[in-house]
Amino acid sequence: MLYIVPTPIGNLADITFRAIEILKSVDLILAEDTRTSAVLLQHYQVQKPITPYHQHNEHKVVQHLADQLQGGKTMALLTDAGTPGISDPAFLLVRECVKNGIKVECLPGATAFVPALVNSGLPMNSFCFEGFLPLKKGRQTFLKKMAMEERTMVYYESPVRLVKTLNDFIEYFGAGRQSSVSRELTKKFEENKRGTLKELHDHFNTKPVKGEIVIVVEGKKD
Repeated sequence: MLYIVPTPIGNLADITFRAIEILKSVDLILAEDTRTSAVLLQHYQVQKPITPYHQHNEHKVVQHLADQLQGGKTMALLTDAGTPGISDPAFLLVRECVKNGIKVECLPGATAFVPALVNSGLPMNSFCFEGFLPLKKGRQTFLKKMAMEERTMVYYESPVRLVKTLNDFIEYFGAGRQSSVSRELTKKFEENKRGTLKELHDHFNTKPVKGEIVIVVEGKKD
């Protein structure tokens, strides 16, 4: 059996009792970065074998892991933060389990885009989550398509690309679109900045930022 276990996006207290119980019960823990997961596991006194599972090795190890699962092992899949499969590895292994009749159970838990969306003040009745934008190939085509999107849009971005992405949004969506930028969610220096795309661009263009970032953008109005 494979458990998909969400982990805190910052504050280590943001994990469920059930998640800890499962981590203590499985035969093997799969981690995007074993060093990052080790901090969480040590904090909750989880002492189980741990092995890497990330975008650079998942194609190589997925069949071996599926074979072990079919042989009766139980495993828990973790990413560095948040829910596995949401802009992080999980799909290949889950697909292989489904194909081979291996039971998969996904626990509810932390995902960065949910608190960012709720905090944005933008409509939540209908939204689309797009993860990270294409870096080069297809970026312009993607932005032209999203410029016509009427639902609230949610994106992930890195600190080094934040200003460039906001500038691209201004070019394709218009400077006046209402938006928000959330960073360091659940941590000591959490920041949720709201305003037009131009206001956000001007704000973050004058200060260096750290931490994982969620950008929420108003959809196109009629």
